[in-house]
Amino acid sequence: MPDSIAPEMTDTDLFQPTQLGPYRLTNRIVMAPLTRSRAQKDDIPSNLAAEYYAQRASAGLIIAEATQISPQGKGYAYTPGIYTRAQVQAWQKVTAAVHAKGGRIFLQLWHVGRISHPSLQVNGALPVAPSAIRPEGQAFTEDGFQPFVTPRALEIEEIPGIVEQYRQAAQYALDADFDGVEIHAANGYLIDQFLRDKTNRRTDAYGGSIQNRTRLLLEVTEVVVAVWGADRVGVRIAPISPANDIADSDPATLFSYVVEALNRFGLAYLHVVEGATGGPREVEHGFDLQILRRLFKGIYMANNGYDLKLASEARKHNLADLIAFGKLYIANPDLVERLHTNAPLNPLDPATLYGGGAHGYVDYPSLEKAQRE
Repeated sequence: MPDSIAPEMTDTDLFQPTQLGPYRLTNRIVMAPLTRSRAQKDDIPSNLAAEYYAQRASAGLIIAEATQISPQGKGYAYTPGIYTRAQVQAWQKVTAAVHAKGGRIFLQLWHVGRISHPSLQVNGALPVAPSAIRPEGQAFTEDGFQPFVTPRALEIEEIPGIVEQYRQAAQYALDADFDGVEIHAANGYLIDQFLRDKTNRRTDAYGGSIQNRTRLLLEVTEVVVAVWGADRVGVRIAPISPANDIADSDPATLFSYVVEALNRFGLAYLHVVEGATGGPREVEHGFDLQILRRLFKGIYMANNGYDLKLASEARKHNLADLIAFGKLYIANPDLVERLHTNAPLNPLDPATLYGGGAHGYVDYPSLEKAQRE
């Protein structure tokens, strides 16, 4: 039987309009970026992607799936890119479909760094990272799961090229008619690898001190803001998540510095994964993330394990401005309506999360369809 939401939990402003940068969002509910591994050849978004996102356009904001900024930035099979004109043209169909339904959609800019595999890289090259430290775990490749390898440490002369990849991807996202972009600095990917002392052992200007480890994030943010304007750019962080074998010896000090450093840009929002990505909200050696809420001079978007009850409590106590929902959005294209009316939720089919076609992607029934049947 599908889960249901208690009627008493609907007394919330989640469903009221709110301002985000230049946009008047119809509600405070955000569709979180969700990797679905359905891209076509040459990392072109699926032909079904426009339908998939349009079905979910009642969200106040959609953040489209993590999208690699270059061939080097790819870490999973069948994920889309934003580094060629063909990709831009495919994304234009997505943004047009969402806009036709009155929705807003940002694109998440992604470089995975060491969370990749030579089979996913051009000419079988090694993945790159701040330091040559092999992560625990496995990469999702076209030949199935394969163990991660030891990455190649980026030379300092290469880092401006990485920054340029972000700038060009930001421009392509603008060309594709997105409403804004989100810089993915979370979940153990490249920017997060530079931030954390477990993965960054550099001794140059990008390693050592917190200021140096934050340098890449700030340089990327600067060039992306130059393309978009700060009020259409967000940044995602996951301060206490161990995702992709990431950690830091003092995350509270590190991310307090990160957030205060980001304040100078006047960003659209800060997107925070609270707890372990896709896992428990409370983690060992965590810290009170409301510290970051208080430090950030802008819109705070909370993510991880939210349902209507938790989201309503967060708004009641002003713990977050926007709430991002992930897995619930996979199975419930009309999640806003279902939450607002206390309707039953479709159950998630885990077997169709990654890869495949329409099944488990665009065929979850809307509430209206379910009621007709």
